[in-house]
Amino acid sequence: MPKLSDTQAVILSAAAQREDRNVLPLPGSLRGGAAAKVVGALLSRGLIAEMTTNSETKADTALNRIWRNDEDGRAILLRITDAGLAVIGIEPEGDSAPVGADEAPSAEAPEDAPTETKAAPKARTPREGTKQAQLIAMLRAPEGATIAEIVAATDWLPHTVRGAFAGALKKKLGLEVTSEKVEGRGRVYRLDAEAGL
Repeated sequence: MPKLSDTQAVILSAAAQREDRNVLPLPGSLRGGAAAKVVGALLSRGLIAEMTTNSETKADTALNRIWRNDEDGRAILLRITDAGLAVIGIEPEGDSAPVGADEAPSAEAPEDAPTETKAAPKARTPREGTKQAQLIAMLRAPEGATIAEIVAATDWLPHTVRGAFAGALKKKLGLEVTSEKVEGRGRVYRLDAEAGL
């Protein structure tokens, strides 16, 4: 598995949690040359890809939703690829085309903005032998797992583990992670043994 910098892991985790898989917006502190360098590294490794849309919405300097425009003025988005999902331990869906792939997102109303009526998460099944499957097994064990134990077992960073709890497990698989303080171990996380999958 290729090593990711903290910034790259945060960018990929955020994109994986968005329904349209858009990499933008980038973290608030990442702009200009630093943004171009990080995005260039992710593009060259095939973890994200440019996607041209039919929209002629102009890219904005704040890089909220559109990366750039091509020579014909069409908006180009950045989307996480299946390889990008795999590197952070998320199993890609069978239909890998992201929602709204042929449309540019609106800067006024981002596609990942909360709406009043939200559909239940689409149930997915993790592939056997992946870090995501390992994470689920650790959380389903009667003793649960701490962030430090998960980091040691998966070689993920702590924020990637927390992102997997909120994104892959809760949003994508519909599983609820609970936690409690345990004397001598600290905060221990668990999944209900009867829940989902």
